[in-house]
Parts: sequence; C-alpha cells; structure tokens
Amino acid sequence: MSRIINTVLGPITGDQVGKTLMHEHFVFGFPGFSGDVTCGEFDFDEALKISIKVAERAKSHGVKTIVDATANDCGRNPTLLKAIAENTGLNILASTGYYLESLGSPAYFKFRSSLGDAVEEIYEMMMKEITVGIGKTGVKAGVIKLASSKDEITDYERMFFKAGARAQKETGATIITHTEAGTMGVEQAELLISEGADPSHIAIGHMCGNTDIRYATSVLNKGVFIAFDRFGLEAEGWGTPKDADREALAVALIARGYINQLLFSHDSVNINLGRPVVWPENMVKNMEAANIGRIFDVIIPDLLKMGIRDEQINNIMVKNPAKLLG
Repeated sequence: MSRIINTVLGPITGDQVGKTLMHEHFVFGFPGFSGDVTCGEFDFDEALKISIKVAERAKSHGVKTIVDATANDCGRNPTLLKAIAENTGLNILASTGYYLESLGSPAYFKFRSSLGDAVEEIYEMMMKEITVGIGKTGVKAGVIKLASSKDEITDYERMFFKAGARAQKETGATIITHTEAGTMGVEQAELLISEGADPSHIAIGHMCGNTDIRYATSVLNKGVFIAFDRFGLEAEGWGTPKDADREALAVALIARGYINQLLFSHDSVNINLGRPVVWPENMVKNMEAANIGRIFDVIIPDLLKMGIRDEQINNIMVKNPAKLLG
C-alpha cells in the first residue's frame, strides 16, 4: 500500500509525485527578519506573484512536486504555499522543524527546556503539524526538517533530531536534513536510526557541500538518501563547491552503484524575507546561477555529456523522490 504524502492541498501517493525538487524555498528569512518589519515589510500579493512565476518555470521543465524546506523559525508560510499550489497545480510539501542553532532562533526552546521536557514539546508540535495542521491554516506538514551545525550536532539540535525521529516513526513522514558544509551526515543518520527512524525515508541534505567520495559513501552505506541540493550555489566566501565538482561526485557515485539513493535540488531562495538583499558585486553572477532552473538548463545537459543516461536522470528526479516520500 502506498503511504499518504501530505501536500499543502491535501494527500497524494507516491505514484503522483512525479519529477521532484527535494529542497527549495519560496520564501526564507534568517530569524530576526520579523523585527525589521518597518524597513522590510512582507507583501503577500507580490510574494505570490513572484512565487507563481518560479513555480511555472519549474513546471516548464516537467516538475510536478517541490518540497519547501523552510523551517518554522525561518518564515515558513503555509498560507502562501497553499496559494501557490492553488494557482499552479504544483504539488508543494511544507516542512515542520527548526533551523540549526547558530543560524536559527534557539532561545525559545532553550527556555522551554529549562522548564521541562522540550523534546516532548517539539514532538507534540511536529505531530500536530503533520496530522492536524500548521496553526489554524489546516495545511499539514509533509516533511520533517532537521539541521545541525558544522562539525557537530549541538545539544539544542539533538532535541529536534530525537523528536523528529519519534514523529517519523509514528507518522511515516519523511525526514530531510540540513548539514553545514556536508559535515555530520554520518552522525545525523546514526542518531536518527538509533532513535527509531526508518533510513529509507531519510534524506541527508547538502551533501554536495563535501566532495570527498569516501565521506559520501560512508553516509550512503547507512541506507539513507543523500541530496545534491545546492546546484547553482557557488558563492565566493561561503566555501561552497563548484557545480563541476558536484557533477563529478554524482557521476562517481552513480558508477559505484548508488544511483537509487541520490536526490537533486537547488536550495533556491526566491524571496528573502526582511529588507531586499543587495549582493556584493563579486557575488551577483554567482547568485544569478542559484535559481530553480539550473539543474535542467545546465546540470542535466552536463551529466548527459559525461555519459549519464536519460533513464538514470529519471531515476534521480522521479523514482527516488517517489520512494523516499511515498
């Protein structure tokens, strides 16, 4: 029997997923943006207009499903996601979860942990958002989003991993993660599995941030999926690999037989919450490449030239997301 997958418009099954982008952001804001409302007010109608254009561009490449990986503390907006889906017919999955400690908003659940069992409270939040809905929107979360820091999973982050594993075990919801620079992938997988999560429904994210094939295979050997989900993001000063290096790693992993565990996406941010972002001159060209069409316009043609076949691309873009999600 196919598992039920929560989209923002209601349930679907794995055979309805189709070509999928596993990690994108229609809107995203670093915590604190909401306090800058005087200079960075959010315009829902304008955000919807921009998001519809982004969704239609993805659809023009045959995309049927997008997982919006925006965490609760980074401006997740289920009402906007629902409106995008209603206007485009795209399957969109919302997330439940919080960002990593250094870039997120840890004060709230750190305070809650000083009063009682914060892991239980996080679990309760995730369960309600998956089974009942997010706030009063009626929109159910489709995936659990977890994140860890560079070279460590902090005690704060560990609370979310424990709660997320328990929620996945009870609901079957897929877990997607954020790694910093592709570190802690093994530790994320081991922690989640030790807490009862099913590795076949875990995607360790941003693993293309570490182009060491030995490290990639050590994560894959845990039975989880790994995501090459930052194609196009070649930002100077951020330590991100070039797409050519990501492509080479993907080809090498395919050659070693790991094709059934690979996922592709961009981690594109189509609207930055708060004040408009003005990129430094040396980053403008880099950030222009970090768009939702990069995989189809550049990466897939490159991979085909390198000997990857169309059916293998279909495996990564269609079959693997269907298995992971459904």
